[in-house]
Amino acid sequence: MPLSADRKKQFRTIGHQLNPIVTIAGNGLSEGVRQELNRALDDHELIKVKLAVTDRDERKALIAELQKLPALEIVQEIGKVVILYRQNKKANPKLSNIQRQG
Repeated sequence: MPLSADRKKQFRTIGHQLNPIVTIAGNGLSEGVRQELNRALDDHELIKVKLAVTDRDERKALIAELQKLPALEIVQEIGKVVILYRQNKKANPKLSNIQRQG
């Protein structure tokens, strides 16, 4: 289910304070990167990802690949930084950026 505009605004505010937890280099979404993204999303629900790619078209292609991950919402993309959200109903309240900040 897509996020409402108000919810996205709330998540952007929370995401602004976060540091990038995963950096994706020019070699794309390898299996290891996918596993780390899934682990981070399961733990934190809302994460900031840095795309270490200089070419704008390559970044757009990486973002398109990210959108294919299951139940993932792209909250915001600015330059080389993307904020991602995936709801976890069993999230640990001590780890979840949503529950700690919300």
